[in-house]
Amino acid sequence: MSSVCFSRLAADEAQTEAGRWYAVNDGVMGGVSKSGFHVAEGEGRFVGETSLDNGGGFASVRREPEAFERTLASAEGIALRVYGDGRTYQLRLKSHTLGDTSAYRVAFTPDAGEWQTLRFGWGEFEAVHRGKRLVQAPALSPETIYQLGLLIADRQAGAFCLRLSHIEAIA
Repeated sequence: MSSVCFSRLAADEAQTEAGRWYAVNDGVMGGVSKSGFHVAEGEGRFVGETSLDNGGGFASVRREPEAFERTLASAEGIALRVYGDGRTYQLRLKSHTLGDTSAYRVAFTPDAGEWQTLRFGWGEFEAVHRGKRLVQAPALSPETIYQLGLLIADRQAGAFCLRLSHIEAIA
């Protein structure tokens, strides 16, 4: 399988897929933002509310890419089909070449109220450690990816919802 296509999931598969995602929010540093990932009506939904209280301001969900990780190694990048709300998100990829608190990220701001397919080549990802760019990090090597995630940290408080119809490797 070279993608996760939420619209093709049967009800029991949708529940299993939703269970693969877990939240890591700013509560790890005292914040009170909340998020989760749900599969409903043929869509994956990264939803929640960011709060700037207590020095917080980010929410994220993560998942191991086992459904298509072998395909990533030979891919040119990754594509998302998203329905935005006008806020800025990040696609984050964890790699064995960086430490556990670091990741490769690419930011995107999908238009509010419409479906878009966003394509990101591996060279577009930058290495970061706790939100700060790592200047001397190696380029992303797709065969080392062990986790993918979505994050919102746009310094805005309020509700958010990023809808996804699929995530796929770009051949």
